[in-house]
Amino acid sequence: MKTVAAKKPATKKAATRKASVVKEPDPTWLVAVRAAEEKKALDIKVLDLTGVSSFTDFFVICTGNSNKQTQAISDEVAYRLKREGELPLSVEGYSQGEWILTDYADLVIHVLTPKARAFYDLERLWREGKEVQIPAEVPVVPVKRAVRVVKPKVD
Repeated sequence: MKTVAAKKPATKKAATRKASVVKEPDPTWLVAVRAAEEKKALDIKVLDLTGVSSFTDFFVICTGNSNKQTQAISDEVAYRLKREGELPLSVEGYSQGEWILTDYADLVIHVLTPKARAFYDLERLWREGKEVQIPAEVPVVPVKRAVRVVKPKVD
């Protein structure tokens, strides 16, 4: 006859949590800046227009070397902001690529060619806005996993 061992009653272990760091989401303007950096945008500036402008809070202004690059920068910004749940209210100048203006209500992105940026000089026009310091990107360090070495048993 087969003997069956009695099962122990199931007990729940007390939940143990490691202290986790809750990271605040990046502000929308910083997401846009990181996207522009990814596509090699030049001379990226962020202007805080809070209290200066009634239609937006921040400008992100950057330069692309060509019409194609300005379009690529604009596309990457739109992609990243869409992942964050932000959709533009309007996009102007995309087909020409000289000056692409994308309006996200609280944030307006200006991607210009060097010639257009020098001509329109938005930083001078909006000089009452405060320039925001862009924090350095923190490099992602890959986590090394411990390798378990299994030694064969010797009889």
